[in-house]
Formats: sequence, C-alpha cells, structure tokens
Amino acid sequence: MTPRTKKDGVIIMNKKELLKTPIVHIDIKQHDLSKYVESMKGLAFQARNLARGAEIFDKMVRDPKSANILCLAGSLISAGLKQVVIDLVENNMIDAIVSTGANIVDQDFFEGLGFKHYVGNPTLDDNQLREMAIDRIYDTLIDEDELRVCDNVTGEIADSLEPRPYSSREFIEAMGAYLEKKGKNIPSIVHSAYKKGVPIFCPAFSDCSAGFGLVMHQTKNPEKHMSIDSAADFRELTELKIAAGESGLLMIGGGVPKNFAQDVVVAADLLGKEVPMHKYAIQITVADERDGALSGSTLKEASSWGKVDTAYEQMIYSEATLAFPMIVSYAYHRGAWKDRRPREFARLFRKDTISAPARQTVAAK
Repeated sequence: MTPRTKKDGVIIMNKKELLKTPIVHIDIKQHDLSKYVESMKGLAFQARNLARGAEIFDKMVRDPKSANILCLAGSLISAGLKQVVIDLVENNMIDAIVSTGANIVDQDFFEGLGFKHYVGNPTLDDNQLREMAIDRIYDTLIDEDELRVCDNVTGEIADSLEPRPYSSREFIEAMGAYLEKKGKNIPSIVHSAYKKGVPIFCPAFSDCSAGFGLVMHQTKNPEKHMSIDSAADFRELTELKIAAGESGLLMIGGGVPKNFAQDVVVAADLLGKEVPMHKYAIQITVADERDGALSGSTLKEASSWGKVDTAYEQMIYSEATLAFPMIVSYAYHRGAWKDRRPREFARLFRKDTISAPARQTVAAK
C-alpha cells in the first residue's frame, strides 16, 4: 500500500500499486487440521462448538441418505474461500448450493473470467478509491472496470437465452456453460458445479453483478426478454428436498440463503408431501440472536417452525474465514467423501433430457 505522490498535502495513491497483491485462496487439501480440530473438543466456548460442528458435518458426508446443502452469505469468495467450496463440490461432499448473488457472480464468476481480488486495507481513503474505480470490501480491493466486464458478460448470456422466465439455477447453469466454452481454465465454483451436476440457487439473484447485466438486457429488449423467476427457485429447491428426503445444511452466515434453504421443509408440507426436517444443521455466524434477525436466529428457533431437527445441530459463533476451512479440512482429511456418490441433482430439472423414472434414480443416488 505504498503511496506514490502527494498533492496539497494529500496522499495520492496509485491504482497499479494498490492492485498488485492478489488474494490467495486457501487449499484445505494441503492442510490436515483434523487432529487439531479433534483436540478442540476438550476446550470451551466456540472451540468446542466448532469441534462438534465439524463432527456433525463429517456425519453428513458419511450419511449416504443425506442431501447436503451449502448456504453462503457474506463476502466469502473474495476473502479467499473459493477453493474450499470447489473442493466440497469436486469431492461430492455437498449436493446443492444456496448463495447470495455476490459470492457466485461478482466474486466467483468474476474470477472465472480471469480477474482477481486484491489485498487492501480498511484505512485507505475511499474517496480516492472511488476516483480510481476501485471497490473495497473491508480489506479487499476489486477493480471496478473489471467488474463492469462481468456485468456485461452476464448481459451477453441473458441476450443469448430464449425470452422467458428462468430460475436463478438455470441462469447460473448457463454461466457454467459459458465458462466451459469461453473460460480461461481458472478454478471456479460455477464451472465445477456445472460439470458435477450440483445446482446453485441465488434467491435474490438480481442483487449482484448479474442484476446490472439483466437490467441492460431488459432495457435493450423491452418487448421480449428473459427474467428471473424467484418462485421457480423456491419450487425447484423444494422439489430437490422432496426427491432427497433426508438432508443437512452447512450454513455460512445467514440471511436469505439460510431462510430459503430451511423453508423448503414447510413448502413441501404445503404441497402435501411428507418430508423430514433437515436432519443436520450447522451455522457459522457472528450475528447476535437477540434482535430476531435471520443471520443470528438459532437453529433451535428454526426447530419451532418445523424446519430443523435438534439432534444434530450446532451454532458456531465465529468469523467464516477462521471456522469454515477448519470444518471442511476435518471432514476432508477423515476421508468419508471417497465412498460418497455424486447426487447430480441438477439433472432433476432437465426434464427435456431425462425421464421421470430416471429423475427418481438420480434422487435415490
């Protein structure tokens, strides 16, 4: 963060100097923390909670009947956690993702296009950053000019689709196909999920870089354009829960992804389908439960709504960049994923290419 010049006593920063040190994504495959996490059982407070959460996630991976859903909220991919999620997808440890749009589009797809996030500093002058077209996420920096490219690409993908309503899952699958065809072979959650048949849902999809692309698309095509159908998202994830039966949640943060994933149990009941509550549930959060906000509401509270069973639930009050890699490292290095078959739930929704009996076979995997 070396300043280059001063003008009238004010430090003028240089964009090239600021955007020179990329965020490096942690690779849990290179760090076996299983024994360390195991030893945390004998500690107190959040260390013990984390150890129990890691054990529950390991149970989820070992349970052949459990459909495991990863929920992502907060700025996680820009913070260096992309490879952790990719490893979960690539090694069949999770079967679906529910996320904020920012993690999937502004951060992961953005990097899949060849761009990077950079190490910054929360004390930088934000007025100067704005003038240089640099966006700040606490201590991480993004080139706004590159983010505009991401906006434009999502607009191009929208332009290429048949004018009709789409679930976010469908659109993100089209993003994966784009990276398959035109990507730069850079690790990406969107691309890995596309190849592995792991559906990604972003219930508030327009609240991200894709939203700008969709605004441009609809403005260019006022009479005939594609749109995002959030009710289709809800229906599809509910169908996934009905097909899967037993399920588990690993939730990073709270908000819309957390509530969306939990609500499918109630939605299935309203459709006359008896499905069990989520059998497993782990939430990593720093939010306080006392204000009733969704990011801090406990999993025991969710049980009162008929969403989460309390036999295997654990709240972990920790910042995600600390807790998430440790939990995944614990389960990865214990190795149960080696015997876990991919569920390929994305195939459930490709009704034009897969028969109803075959969809039941996919669900039963």
